[in-house]
Amino acid sequence: MEELQTTELDRIKTLLNATFHGGAWHGPSVLENLKDIKPKTAGIRQKNIHTIAELVYHITTWRIFALKKIQGDEEFVIKTEKQNWGNIIEVDEFEWETLQMELTLSHDELISALEEKDDSFLTEIVPGAEYDFYTLLHGIIHHDLYHNGQIGILKKSAPKVSKFDDEDEFRATSYFEDEY
Repeated sequence: MEELQTTELDRIKTLLNATFHGGAWHGPSVLENLKDIKPKTAGIRQKNIHTIAELVYHITTWRIFALKKIQGDEEFVIKTEKQNWGNIIEVDEFEWETLQMELTLSHDELISALEEKDDSFLTEIVPGAEYDFYTLLHGIIHHDLYHNGQIGILKKSAPKVSKFDDEDEFRATSYFEDEY
């Protein structure tokens, strides 16, 4: 049987982890939703809509924001579109793996920082803000769910990408072009 969570902060960490890693009642987590997305799909731009890659960058940015605030950084702010959404021109295999790795690292660092806190921390005012950490952490959960839904819709509406698109161009070799 799963250990009973006795503190509000434990419940918040459980929600953060379920939303990110899986096991939530609402459906696929962020990582479950990102599974099997190819770089080409992550970079598809529809008119006036952020790409999946930009959404991943954005989710990461706000986790870093929360982490910086937990660390007491009053000066850290996200002011520009580039800071908020990145400047992703092309999504290749390396870029896509890096974005996903940075997202996971930002989540792990956020959870690790929360391990050092107790419930009294939740009522503290976020440095440089007018709201408390309870509000910020629930905001991160809501933010993840909102953008995870967008990722799910973009993933389903994206043109079907061949499983071969990100592999070597072996289909173009003479072996596959021989006439029989």
